[in-house]
Amino acid sequence: RMIDGNKADDKIVAVLMDDVIYGKYTEISDVPENAINRIKHYFLTYKDMPDQKSTVEIPHMYGAEEAHEVIRRSMKDYIKRYEGLADALSTF
Repeated sequence: RMIDGNKADDKIVAVLMDDVIYGKYTEISDVPENAINRIKHYFLTYKDMPDQKSTVEIPHMYGAEEAHEVIRRSMKDYIKRYEGLADALSTF
């Protein structure tokens, strides 16, 4: 879970199946701590601007099942938000 400016801005870390280096990881808890720290550092700093205080925090890390649920809910939100888009685009 990532919070940016008091708004949810969830990030999902995924790996390719059978990836030579990362393919054996199925849970975030499988990933070495130094890799987790690098990922966290990236997400905590990639939007940083000089002279501006960061408003980003990572209060919790999801396991695989919780991440899948976040993805399912996001897909439902997307479908609801863009309901009818496919029909509108099919006229072009």
